[in-house]
Amino acid sequence: MKSKWYEKSGEQGDVIISTRIRLARNLAEYPFPCKLDVAKRKEIAQKVKLAVENSNSYIAHEFDYIDMGKISDIQASSLVERHLISPNFTIDRQGKALLLTKDESISIMINEEDHLRIQVMTEGLNLQQAYDTADQIDTLLDNTLHFAFDKKLGYLTQCPTNLGTGMRASAMLHLPALQGIKAVERLEDNLSKIGLTLRGTFGEGTQARAGLYQLSNQVTLGLSEQTAIDNLKNVAMQIVSQEHSARQSLLENVEADDYISRSLGTLKYAKILSSDECINLLSAVRLGVAQGLIKDISLDTINGLMVDMQPSTLMESQSEELSPQQRDILRGKTVKEKLQ
Repeated sequence: MKSKWYEKSGEQGDVIISTRIRLARNLAEYPFPCKLDVAKRKEIAQKVKLAVENSNSYIAHEFDYIDMGKISDIQASSLVERHLISPNFTIDRQGKALLLTKDESISIMINEEDHLRIQVMTEGLNLQQAYDTADQIDTLLDNTLHFAFDKKLGYLTQCPTNLGTGMRASAMLHLPALQGIKAVERLEDNLSKIGLTLRGTFGEGTQARAGLYQLSNQVTLGLSEQTAIDNLKNVAMQIVSQEHSARQSLLENVEADDYISRSLGTLKYAKILSSDECINLLSAVRLGVAQGLIKDISLDTINGLMVDMQPSTLMESQSEELSPQQRDILRGKTVKEKLQ
């Protein structure tokens, strides 16, 4: 089985867990998804599926086609937990589909808010690679599907905030130290003034969990994709520098060092772990690994656990629904095995 992209760490991986490029596209000959019935949505899904399969691209055989109307609520929720689809994509799933590569680095949502949401994810800070891949897929599909485009407005999207490039570039940041000194709110205010936003773990309208935040661009009209990527990269590196400084100050306090050690001990020996307790303890241990305080565990291991130990993903791994207590016992057992 192929390893998943989120089980690796990349450039600036101590702070930047992953980067993502998402392109919103619509087929010129159809109304937006909100105006389509189920039959028309299914028609679009089949067109997109065939466009990928018949593309003769090296990547075509890497995709699995998932009919969202045929999967369980647990499977759909797990896709959200793994950042492969948006929470809204799980609502009214009939006529919706997902194209997903085996390593889960590329997902194409069909009939979300727009006809297509092309999403490419990479470990660490690697926006350019993610964009280059997304651009190749975009060009490949446009040749067959013909996307709605206006010379003045750019790519046409259901939501006006996506007009223009239709691109959202984002980075998933681990900011436990800045969160600990309550500097994130001030950071959010400053970012909004330059067209960027810092959101919760699962994007707009969600809360940050365990110091995990999404940094993304807000402006898609009037600037090029490359400019947006360069802006995001520059700001991300500034935040990395601030987080490094905050970590250095934080870890001069023996209580912070002690909390990291206690967190590791709990993860290694607890027999029952709730989802919230587990993600918060993993966040502390991840900080310890990144700062060299914990030597025998890799960031790759922690990154994988932060995804795999979420409730629905844990149940999907067992192919059965579990009670909260059963999940907590299984989570404790699995984490213990992974960290020994």
